[in-house]
Amino acid sequence: MLYAIVGEDRPGTLDARLAARPAHVERLRALQDEGRLVLAGPFPAIDSPDPGPAGFSGSLIVAEFDSLEAAEAWADADPYIAAGVYARVKIKPFKKVLPA
Repeated sequence: MLYAIVGEDRPGTLDARLAARPAHVERLRALQDEGRLVLAGPFPAIDSPDPGPAGFSGSLIVAEFDSLEAAEAWADADPYIAAGVYARVKIKPFKKVLPA
């Protein structure tokens, strides 16, 4: 089943986010290589594709996992968690309708 993982950044963590990003993206690429990643990306903190020092307010990942527990375990191991970037993470089952 698909799950939406929404991480909310703590204020002032742009440097920590940038430092942890290579490891974070490596895990996403592994999901992609397994054919389980639907989409992933950050939420710019301002209305701009390149927010510069304003940074990001969080991230969205939609991916396939065997269960909610498996999605939670995967999210708990995210480098952004270890780096203190995310203040909280919410995970919900997701049903993709479009595009088909």
